[in-house]
Amino acid sequence: MTTAVAPVAAHLAEATRRAVRAAAAVAVCAVVGWFLYEPVMDLLRAPIAQIAADRQASLNFDSVTGAFDLHLRVALVAGFVLSSPVWLYELFAFVLPGLTRRERRYVLGSVGAAAPLFAAGCATGLLLFPHMVAVLAGFASSEDSTILDAGAYIDFILKIVVATGVAFVLPVVLVVLNLAGMLPARTLARSWRYAVVAIVVFSALATPSADVMSMFLVAVPMAALFATALAIAALHDRALARAATTPIAEEASCSV
Repeated sequence: MTTAVAPVAAHLAEATRRAVRAAAAVAVCAVVGWFLYEPVMDLLRAPIAQIAADRQASLNFDSVTGAFDLHLRVALVAGFVLSSPVWLYELFAFVLPGLTRRERRYVLGSVGAAAPLFAAGCATGLLLFPHMVAVLAGFASSEDSTILDAGAYIDFILKIVVATGVAFVLPVVLVVLNLAGMLPARTLARSWRYAVVAIVVFSALATPSADVMSMFLVAVPMAALFATALAIAALHDRALARAATTPIAEEASCSV
């Protein structure tokens, strides 16, 4: 009974340590994000300024603490994005316990790929959202006013940005699972149709506009990343199969 409890306690202790390190990294980067609030808000207000050229449009706070709450929310999301290399490493390192030296290189390489991919996904979301806001707000008549709640507006944009960033990281997760022996390449190859459907659905949800081009701008990079993950997994499985057959061939030659 004691031996069964010990590994669970060890895993919980490791999870706590890694969670604390990840939270500390997010907190430190959130302080940086606090001072980046004004440049970020200038970027997020740009579509509202374009709408205001045709009719009355503005962001509004519905409470006394609304501006502070929004400032804090933007800082936390900025901390989450800026600290992504740290919490991605902690996540991957916990998923693959008892790492060998070779597996550590895999994890570090995965984090090295995941962090820029997450940043690229967030950048894609930032590039898409002004067009999405313009299209969605365009359904209102030119005689109407567009008075937006600041919190709901920022939440809408941040969800798009973070969701797109996470979607760009998913192929790295597939590669890590393959390297851990949990997801063979043949399984990925058999499920490519489901992956394409999921990518199209996600792209449609992440770009709720009437412009098909915006959906393709999200779907095409994600499909390319999935194909890259499948190719890496296939090469890895082929190398493992070759390494497994080599000792058998050597043993056969020695017996002859």
